[in-house]
Amino acid sequence: MRAPGAGAASVASLVLLWLLGLPWTWSAAAALGVYVAGGGWRFLRIVCKTAKRDLFGLSVLIRVRLELRQHQRTRHTIPQIFQAVAQRHPERLALVDAGSGACWTFKQLDSYSNAVANLFLQLGFSPGDVVAIFMEGRPEFVGLWLGLAKAGVEAALLNVNLRREPLAFCLGTSGAKALVFGGELTAAVAEVTGQLGKSLLKFCSGDLGPEGVLPDTQFLDPLLKEASTAPPVPPPGKGMDGTTGLPKAAIIVHSRYYRIAAFGHHAYSMRAADVLYDCLPLYHSAGNIMGVGQCLIYGLTIVLRKKFSASRFWDDCVQYNCTVVQYIGEICRYLLKQPVREAESQHRVRLAVGNGLRPAIWEEFTERFRVAQIGEFYGATECNCSIANMDGKVGSCGFNSRILPHVYPIRLVKVNEDTMELLRDAQGLCIPCQTGEPGLLVGQINQQDPLRRFDGYISESATSKKIAHSVFCKGDSAYLSGDVLVMDELGYMYFRDRSGDTFRWRGENVSTTEVEGVLSRLLGQTDVAVYGVAVPGVEGKAGMAAIADPHGQLSPNVLYQELQKVLAPYARPIFLRLLPQVDTTGTFKIQKTRLQHEGFDPRQTSDRLFFLDLKQGHYLPLDQGVYTRICSGAFAL
Repeated sequence: MRAPGAGAASVASLVLLWLLGLPWTWSAAAALGVYVAGGGWRFLRIVCKTAKRDLFGLSVLIRVRLELRQHQRTRHTIPQIFQAVAQRHPERLALVDAGSGACWTFKQLDSYSNAVANLFLQLGFSPGDVVAIFMEGRPEFVGLWLGLAKAGVEAALLNVNLRREPLAFCLGTSGAKALVFGGELTAAVAEVTGQLGKSLLKFCSGDLGPEGVLPDTQFLDPLLKEASTAPPVPPPGKGMDGTTGLPKAAIIVHSRYYRIAAFGHHAYSMRAADVLYDCLPLYHSAGNIMGVGQCLIYGLTIVLRKKFSASRFWDDCVQYNCTVVQYIGEICRYLLKQPVREAESQHRVRLAVGNGLRPAIWEEFTERFRVAQIGEFYGATECNCSIANMDGKVGSCGFNSRILPHVYPIRLVKVNEDTMELLRDAQGLCIPCQTGEPGLLVGQINQQDPLRRFDGYISESATSKKIAHSVFCKGDSAYLSGDVLVMDELGYMYFRDRSGDTFRWRGENVSTTEVEGVLSRLLGQTDVAVYGVAVPGVEGKAGMAAIADPHGQLSPNVLYQELQKVLAPYARPIFLRLLPQVDTTGTFKIQKTRLQHEGFDPRQTSDRLFFLDLKQGHYLPLDQGVYTRICSGAFAL
């Protein structure tokens, strides 16, 4: 990019002209002319277009690093940082429950969390012990894990959608000595009570469900009323290098919690007067760190809603004067599906922060809802290569500087498209991708740098799978994101696929993300899952699309007429599955595992299946006879 030949020639010409006795201004002008003529104009163009963006990004990086170093020197933890915020603004609203209307000031949140800490210390819990929290998002959830962190106790945050065996397994592997569950989840706990160890203490917070009192369960609320609200004696710890009490599967130290929240705060110029609407699950880092972290570290008011509601979203924003909203997964698409309502034009929201906004609906979302800035970012809870879109570039999830690429050592590297195995050069190093070339995002690891460290997972084997060696240089270590991105000439990065979300068909790579976006847009933002399925005797995987069609109104062949206009032949789904609804996770990501396993076999499902007969140019209903002919090779694919 830097046109090294042009640079060397310009330096040589500068020296030569200076030796000939010409004025330095003439020499500099001549050298610049040689540089530009030799191809250096490309670099100058990039400098002109990206300097403002890169300088702002650098200022954010420096600011976060300085704040982190200050807290490391003073050995401050997240609870101690919160304590200072609460003392400065005791009567400011900290948390609002949009469901119940309950409002908690910083003083109330501080007192509640102190009571939690003192209670569990009194019960004999000590630093390093684990308590599982199984509760829907509400102020008590925040107060519980914050209080446990004040006592040095780690909180294992359980997905509220877990039931039966998965719930029992997660509780067992967390090593929890106690379980605190919300009364709304009493039935789920009752299903696994027999599988839990007798030594596990159980506490119920809030009103009980219709199941009534569970055996060996204590009511938490009365115990907290009796507990002291005085600040607990802080346990001996490691400051910013200690765990936050948010391990889940990934280990999160205080510095990582701070880093995620601080980057979001500074990258998107949030202010203490902002009111942030957080309808994401609090067991997830987006809701609990990027969202609630703004309250604990910077004193923002957070409006919580335990479950996302597309019909209530803008009404809540108007009611509580929200200025920032969070999204994840398919939330923006669900909002676009809603009929136009008055609240859309009455809100004060200027910023939407999150990840997973499809490029195909980006501009439609900003124009319809009049949101001035989209703060799309990329980064898993545990990763060291997070990036952020700080200037609103449509479709981009972030950038890396082309001017100073080594300031933040991340890179896209080439991989085997089928196995995701790293490709290496003759020296054994990973091969950097060129502009426009998709590759795996990696981040160089430095355990002494809080911005570049990788703390891994509870499982050591899971941790080792995410680390590669000799990536940037001999002997180094790098975190493997598992995600494929592509970078343009200005350094903007665009999410392409998660590993496993690309399949090969007719010698071409098909991006499930791109095909899902096209189908969903054609069908009015309907839920769609696209995946590859193996066909006997056929190389690669054929595309299959599972489409939500609850009323049975979708016409496959009308859809195919539209697909021919917008998708390349190899990307058009060979199989369709029309079903009442597409399964999603608690964070609104489409689930495909079961669908992929069932494939296109009509014996595996009662959903309507269709097969694209290329000779006839339309979809055929896929029954057992058609299935047998496909498997025998009677149909040309």
